[in-house]
Amino acid sequence: MSTRKKKDPADAETVTPRRARAEKSAAAKPGAAASTTASARSRKKDETGKTPRPKRTRVTRVPVPEPSPVETLPVLEPVPEVAGAPGPASPWLGEHDLHFFNEGTHRRLYEKLGAHVAQRDGRRGVHFAVWAPNARNVSVVGDFNGWNGDADPLRALGTSGVWEGFSESAARGSLYKFRIDSLVDGRRREKADPFAIFAEQAPRTASVVWDLDYEWNDAQWMKTRWARNALDSPITIYEMHLGSWRHRPGGWSYGYRDIADPLIEHLQRHGFTHVEMMPLMEHPFYASWGYQVSGYFAATSRFGTPQDLMYLVDRLHQAGIAVILDWVPSHFPEDDHGLGHFDGTHLFEHADPRKGFHPDWKSLVFNYDRNEVRAFLLSSAIFWLDRYHVDAIRVDAVASMLYLDYSRGHGQWIPNEHGGRENLGAISFLRALNEAVYADFPDTHTIAEESTSWPMVSRPTSEGGLGFGMKWDMGWMNDTLAYFSRDPIHRRYHQSALTFRMIYAFNENFVLPLSHDEVVHGKGSLVAKMPGDPWQRLANLRLLLAYQWMMPGKKLLFMGAELAQPYEWNHDAPLDWQGFEASPQRQGIARLVADLNALYTSVPSLHERDFDGSGFEWIDCADAAGSTLSLLRWDALRSTPVMAVFNFTPVPRTGYRVGAPVAGHWRERLNTDSSLYGGTDMGNMGGVNTEEIPMHGRPVSVRLVLPPLAAVILRYEGDGGAPAITEW
Repeated sequence: MSTRKKKDPADAETVTPRRARAEKSAAAKPGAAASTTASARSRKKDETGKTPRPKRTRVTRVPVPEPSPVETLPVLEPVPEVAGAPGPASPWLGEHDLHFFNEGTHRRLYEKLGAHVAQRDGRRGVHFAVWAPNARNVSVVGDFNGWNGDADPLRALGTSGVWEGFSESAARGSLYKFRIDSLVDGRRREKADPFAIFAEQAPRTASVVWDLDYEWNDAQWMKTRWARNALDSPITIYEMHLGSWRHRPGGWSYGYRDIADPLIEHLQRHGFTHVEMMPLMEHPFYASWGYQVSGYFAATSRFGTPQDLMYLVDRLHQAGIAVILDWVPSHFPEDDHGLGHFDGTHLFEHADPRKGFHPDWKSLVFNYDRNEVRAFLLSSAIFWLDRYHVDAIRVDAVASMLYLDYSRGHGQWIPNEHGGRENLGAISFLRALNEAVYADFPDTHTIAEESTSWPMVSRPTSEGGLGFGMKWDMGWMNDTLAYFSRDPIHRRYHQSALTFRMIYAFNENFVLPLSHDEVVHGKGSLVAKMPGDPWQRLANLRLLLAYQWMMPGKKLLFMGAELAQPYEWNHDAPLDWQGFEASPQRQGIARLVADLNALYTSVPSLHERDFDGSGFEWIDCADAAGSTLSLLRWDALRSTPVMAVFNFTPVPRTGYRVGAPVAGHWRERLNTDSSLYGGTDMGNMGGVNTEEIPMHGRPVSVRLVLPPLAAVILRYEGDGGAPAITEW
């Protein structure tokens, strides 16, 4: 996760006449103040001046459909009083709900708290419930009661801290907030619902009564997705920001529904198995990219309704593509309508700023030691897996949760009870999170963005690990990009940047990420990082991608890399589709990505042992003087190895001998110097036979042509060229 900073006035969102009217309306309406947060990710201005930025464009503002009749409503029936219960009986929240909530173990609170369309005594209405233990009074205000705080008061459920009530005036589509009078500071606050499933379009801030009714058509996918998510299956992830992927004529970004067809076509053409969406939870500031979440149960209304997002997930599943959502339990913004100081106290955040305030992002940090906060976050994670059929969640900024001194200097943090810097509450929460996810949805995954050497992140909690399914390998990303950014003449002195990873590569279940964080804040695009003239830059990019795909680990590529986009990502603009369509050389990069994915997903040697050291061998990693590497990948049966040889210099090499583990024919399956990808067609005539010349500690060897700045990938096909297994 990249550093978030205060909003620069020059980086403000484009204000269109339509938006200006919305802001004017929001300012005039009680209880719906515009967001004023200054704590968010923001785009750093281009300081290079090398490439002009595209014209800024506008984010979709999707009209909210008119409320429709709800056919089947929950019925609220009287519940007898229970001796010893924490409060009065509730027809919606039972004794066990309140107990497990206060205990921190309730993980389906979205079924109980928030706003739910229901009927009582034969009358339609909405049941409201909110946690505000330090409130004197709580009421619901909204457009259905004229924002009148006296119209719909809520009652406290004993010592649970929960307030609830039923309003016959509210209905699906009603705008609402909770008006909270604090016992502590005497102030009155109007807060958005922490459990709202829908909200007004930013900059307006009211919650919206809604439902999650949707007829899913992905039953076949849900039955078989365990195989797509298995650790020995191919997983190649396309990371994307929905609002800036592609825009419609007129400059509006696509919504959840109308992006489905072009996105599916793009993913299938390039062979990705998974798509990872940067956060789609409601957030007040668009330039935060979604990482400053205000609605942990609400799909952002910028792109449509909850049902529209369900439709997108449904369509992706029907197309055979898994969906990963970024999820941010590490911090949240200070916006007045949000979670901060919710009932006049530090309810969701830690009270001590040395634990409850993040100095980098100017945001608030959850209090993981508080039971109800743990239940809130557990329920949020389960919610997206349950109601939106998401196949995995990527947990953002895990390192900031694990360390009490993260980004803090001396005297700015509090040691734990043992005097250490580990955040014991966060560790306990993360373990509980992963146990809950894998218990309820064993065919899904949690993926950690964790940037330190914390041990056993992706090992089971029963073995002392944190329990994640996978972890981003940030070290590989940093070392690899540093190496590739060097002029080839200097690479001989930095061979260890590529080889060091294999010392720790199988300590975790690693994803190899080339993510959004590497193409923002003045870092430039991937191709812009490469040295040399334009041809060499593209050749280096082809080499980088082949190197990523041949190394053990699952793959992740941020949108735009497959288009060889020349400038860094800008959340205000779409990808450079026009430039891509006009450049055969850039189109060659897209074809290479498609062919790498086809090779990776079809050849077991390249994915079955991604997390097992028995699936990888160096042939030669010591040729620093020549800046070459050669390696082997093995399948589970160790029957059909793949050989990959890399030349990291612009010097072509003929007669380059590489040791082979078995005699026979090795077919050249991919050569990044092919003219199909923009290369010079220097290669090995489709394959080579071994010679009985020992090399690299092996009994036989092959004699290869290594093109400049290129990778050659060969697959063993048996004696005399007869295929060892079925052709793919």
